[in-house]
Amino acid sequence: MKRILVVDDEQDMCEIIRYNLEMEGYEVDTVNSGEAAWERLATAGMEPYNLVLLDVMMAGMSGFRLAQKMRDTQALAAVPIIFLTALSQESDVVKGLNIGADDYMSKPFSTRELMARVKAVLRRAATQADAAAGDVLAYQSLVIDKSSKTVMVDGSRVGVTRLEFDLLCLLVENSPKVFSREEILHAIWPQDSYVLDRTVDVNITRVRRKIGRYGQHIKTKVGFGYTFEK
Repeated sequence: MKRILVVDDEQDMCEIIRYNLEMEGYEVDTVNSGEAAWERLATAGMEPYNLVLLDVMMAGMSGFRLAQKMRDTQALAAVPIIFLTALSQESDVVKGLNIGADDYMSKPFSTRELMARVKAVLRRAATQADAAAGDVLAYQSLVIDKSSKTVMVDGSRVGVTRLEFDLLCLLVENSPKVFSREEILHAIWPQDSYVLDRTVDVNITRVRRKIGRYGQHIKTKVGFGYTFEK
């Protein structure tokens, strides 16, 4: 049974969400502050949570701050997060996603939509958990299937060329190693082809654009080359 932690300073909201999640068969805990949530997460031990539904605007530790602490903690870094918040401006959504949230829902929302989002995020998380057992590379909702040569972001397929696919695989699979342009050319392009260093830069730019917010994880190390930072 999947365990879900609901974090919201409105008790009524917590109870409504708890009821609907339990009707779907989930085990649910609720807390009303970021501090209480952090204590639950840190002491979960052998029964970790599979998902956190997290309000942003709370007294004391905000949802953004709690999410950042989770992402900075090895044992909690992979726990999926869905933000539930009245903050709906694009800058707030982008901030939440950049922290590493798996989804972002603006209040008010329908319980039917919330249940659908929960199921979708848990499915993506299961795919990532199975990555070690298969020919799959995954970082949060960026999933690279080496056997089927596909790239998925947030459950949607991303169209990439063979060179772009191989380039992304090289960086993600060997993270956080830094590759020089010469090393990338040698690893990706046919040995009998003539290409310029600039070709690497162009393809890096294309890959960054195609994988959306995960493009910011492909870092340029001036004077050294490129790396994928998790």
